[in-house]
Amino acid sequence: MLDPCPPIEGRRPDRYRPPHCPWAECPSHGTVSGFRYKRDGAYRRACDPLRKVPRYRCKICGRGFSKQSFAVSYFMKRPELLATIAALLVAGCAHRQIARTLGCAPSTVTRISARLGRASLLLLAEALEQIEFVDEGFAFDHFETFVYSQDDRLGIGTTVGQQSWFVYTFDPAPHRRAGRRSALRRTPRNAPAAPPPASYVRSTSRVLRVLKTICPGYVRLASDDHPAYRHATRSVPDVVHRVYPNPPRGPGCDPRAAHERDRAMFPVDLLHKLLRHSQAHHRRETIAFGRRANAVLERFALMAVWRNFIKHVTERRHEPTTPAMRVGITRSPWSWTDALAQRRFPWRLSMPEGWMKIYRRRWITPAVGINRLHDLKYAF
Repeated sequence: MLDPCPPIEGRRPDRYRPPHCPWAECPSHGTVSGFRYKRDGAYRRACDPLRKVPRYRCKICGRGFSKQSFAVSYFMKRPELLATIAALLVAGCAHRQIARTLGCAPSTVTRISARLGRASLLLLAEALEQIEFVDEGFAFDHFETFVYSQDDRLGIGTTVGQQSWFVYTFDPAPHRRAGRRSALRRTPRNAPAAPPPASYVRSTSRVLRVLKTICPGYVRLASDDHPAYRHATRSVPDVVHRVYPNPPRGPGCDPRAAHERDRAMFPVDLLHKLLRHSQAHHRRETIAFGRRANAVLERFALMAVWRNFIKHVTERRHEPTTPAMRVGITRSPWSWTDALAQRRFPWRLSMPEGWMKIYRRRWITPAVGINRLHDLKYAF
């Protein structure tokens, strides 16, 4: 059960006990209890000079750390912007709009957005560890968007519970655009290398392997008639795949086929509508589209946390129930303060396949040129 805890910054220093060593290579990093440390002074942060932050030193590796090492706002100069930017990002605001509202630089919003994406990714991984048994089917489909330009498409495979509406996992599938293009568009100057083929098949296979870890029996998957889904489900055992083709709409068409398809795929279709509506870079006619694939995936993780833990299942009726409450891993709706109360470490969690690549920012967009990786020495 995931219960919200008080923020690390608000805990009294004399009552706080560090749970483990934050250094990943220390033998006590993965400890559960009995962590050996000693006090090593205190310091004051420039952004909060009235509060003393205690320092500690690990007795195993000898490295020093502080209470701030276990907060999501570690190394931040303006920690008060963290929850506000998270709320504005899922409210349809672009980075420059947020910067104008909060009185900061757009680059500050971009860096905090990446930090929020990594924190959300670790929270989703911890939520998957808390799920012991799943007794529902899954609606699966790829959310289509573009990165850097309309020639570089990105499909994000999303898996949503058909009864709980919980976003279980997601996986990227970069690909080139389809359709007919002129000779000039087919051979652009300085064109980057095309993505590898069969990206949809590999993405779907990774999603199915994650679902097998939380489903002890058969995985019941509902999707449309994309040929990559059929190929991927044949390579993974114990998968019951139901296909709902996209029927033609309009006068003279069979309404029963459309109704059956919409009923089975409604949870994932609703999530995709929320993505189009609530995130500025997914709108078709916009100047705020995503420039880097990894940044798009980080904001998707932030959106999944909002959908699973914060947003109610329905807002038309007074029913304060979230998808995480339906799954049984939380008791009440969360706020952004609850979701960002403490820092999580990737090596203490069993990350799904491909998520560590997102965490390290290794989904490269060659057309951009500069892709900064998350490989700082002390920033994990």
